[in-house]
Amino acid sequence: MANSDITVTALDIQYDRTTQQITFDVAGSSSKVENVTAALYVTAYGKQVYQKSFNPCDEGSKVDQLCPVPEGSFAALGVQDVPPSYASEIPSIAFNVPDLEGGAKLELMALDGGQDLACIESDVTNGKTVESPAVSYIAVGVAGAALLLTGISAVGSVGTAGGHTPSPSFGDVVGWFQSIAMNGMLSAQYPPIYRSFSKNFAFSGGLIPWNSMQTSIDNFRRATGGNLTDDNVQYLHSASLVYTTGSNSDPSIVSKRAIDMLFEPQLVSRDTSTTINGTQSGTGAAPATNGTSSGSSKVTHIVHGIQGYVEQLTIPQANTFMTVLLIFAIVIAAIAVGILLLKVILETWALFGSFPKKLTNFRKRYWGLLARTITNLILLLYGVWTLYCIYQFTNGDSWAAKILAGVTLALFTAVLAFFTIRIWQIAKNFKKMEGDTAILFEDKETWRKYSLFYDNYKRGYWWLFMPAIVYMFAKGCVIAAGNGHGLVQTAGQLIIESLMLALVLFTRPFATTAGNWINVIIQVVRMLSVVCIMVFVEQLGIAQSTKTITGVVLIAVQSVLTAILAILIAVNAIIVCIKENPHRKQRKQAERINRDLDDLTPLDARNSLLIDPTDYKDIKNPQPKSYPLSTYSSRRSYDTVRPYRDETPPPRQPRGADESSENLVSSAADMGYGHERNVSRESDNARFPSAMRQPTIPNVMGYHGQAY
Repeated sequence: MANSDITVTALDIQYDRTTQQITFDVAGSSSKVENVTAALYVTAYGKQVYQKSFNPCDEGSKVDQLCPVPEGSFAALGVQDVPPSYASEIPSIAFNVPDLEGGAKLELMALDGGQDLACIESDVTNGKTVESPAVSYIAVGVAGAALLLTGISAVGSVGTAGGHTPSPSFGDVVGWFQSIAMNGMLSAQYPPIYRSFSKNFAFSGGLIPWNSMQTSIDNFRRATGGNLTDDNVQYLHSASLVYTTGSNSDPSIVSKRAIDMLFEPQLVSRDTSTTINGTQSGTGAAPATNGTSSGSSKVTHIVHGIQGYVEQLTIPQANTFMTVLLIFAIVIAAIAVGILLLKVILETWALFGSFPKKLTNFRKRYWGLLARTITNLILLLYGVWTLYCIYQFTNGDSWAAKILAGVTLALFTAVLAFFTIRIWQIAKNFKKMEGDTAILFEDKETWRKYSLFYDNYKRGYWWLFMPAIVYMFAKGCVIAAGNGHGLVQTAGQLIIESLMLALVLFTRPFATTAGNWINVIIQVVRMLSVVCIMVFVEQLGIAQSTKTITGVVLIAVQSVLTAILAILIAVNAIIVCIKENPHRKQRKQAERINRDLDDLTPLDARNSLLIDPTDYKDIKNPQPKSYPLSTYSSRRSYDTVRPYRDETPPPRQPRGADESSENLVSSAADMGYGHERNVSRESDNARFPSAMRQPTIPNVMGYHGQAY
């Protein structure tokens, strides 16, 4: 309370249901001796469940430390019995449900006149929570397994264009974890249980608490114009966070002190120790000194939105962008060192022996692989990076950090824009020349450079990565720019998620059926999550009990989807281990066909009408080709070849007596087109399917040999 005669500086209360006792530790100061009355209110899930007014000097409810309130500083430690009639009213679920949502408020009023003298309000918890390091470790393990599986798939398709990674991929998993983390950053009045749950996935957005790093960032901000008064890591260690819905919340109606309900059996002394102006009275408990209780006091720190999410990780809100930037730099450095180390190992291996041909490309393309990895990481973090940069612009206090945010956001956007324009140009040019964009999937060089953007899409929907980038950018902008306005954030998020869901449902662009189903389900859950978060928005005035139930349902849905992704990753891993690599199988088949073609004769049945013709349109998976880009414009399309199928070859001129007459069939040149031997039948089939090849025709009319 403002201008209060009594100030409470510390309050810790523990209730033990085994002994039905309350242990309290209270400290404060008073400007004068006060005779007071007290009122205690207890709420659970937004409903008042207990209320009691009492006089601390009455025999039935006497509290010596408040009868009367002394002048100066005071502190008290003590134990009070809870009557069985009250203890029996506490439901058993209150001792077991994680992140119990309860509150207690103590008001002190003057005995004469009834004016308010002091008021203290606090949350109540039972020590159980869904916030657990184990949950984060499991999530990291799931993401790591997806990364390993994606890497194995990439290694298995080395040298082959057009391969697709199994779903869910590493990008799918990390994108889903980022969605859960971003759901916890909105300016809404979350139930404590969901706030704790979303905190477990902060790592996916680069928010990793590291005390020494935060201290270094504080020093950097101090040197570049930052204000560290109440925005530094040491301050957060001594602060008690109070969550509100926006920057305009009234601090007088929200506060928090540590009130922990511990339920294991305890040995508690019934004696009370009181310290008044540094002088102890009573026996039993250890004395408190300097007018304070033995408990530690924490300052109240009001937070909301993105600030509330990052500061529960002990990351000051002004340090958010620099934290993610340093984590990003560390990851890039680790990747570069790892790739360089592997290159050194391969070079050493090459000096003393031979190694698999698959690793030859790695030796030659070290810098290309590093650039591809960095680009992939930029694409993966672009949405949350946009969020952190805009938040730095609007809430940061260091001019150097703002410059870094602007430079990195512009650089990341420029990188993605460059690749987008380049892929669009390639597709447009070959669409104009060849009538399709197959080069994006068939040419090895093009695939190696650009496939990370569209490798999971069907050939006709390669462009879908463009709206996906816009989706990530818009999502980050809405959350960061709307910070402090929960209704605006949730409404904007709902529109964005709905549009993306409609696009995915309408196009079903992913190359595999599993990929389509998984991504549709993820997008549906994303949209439903935003709908549930709208329940938490304070402006809608929904009851607290409804918010808590919605939070539990939201946790259940998101947990089930996370478990499904983990199961699918395990199934894909088993399939990869027991199934023959499809790319290797295709190469073996091509090699076998090439060997067979070496023995092909003009009368071979494989080049006759005995082979069932296959229409060009029925070739669902044409084998990828690799040849210089300059040859694309010279390829003959099917339409230029088809007219020759039904054309009768012209009659041959009689041969002279001195001409050879050993050929029993017409040559390809006599039939109106030349025959060009390809490197393999695989590429031959792709350029001239079996439906375009001509049957052999006996040269009856042109035979003039002598009979022997």
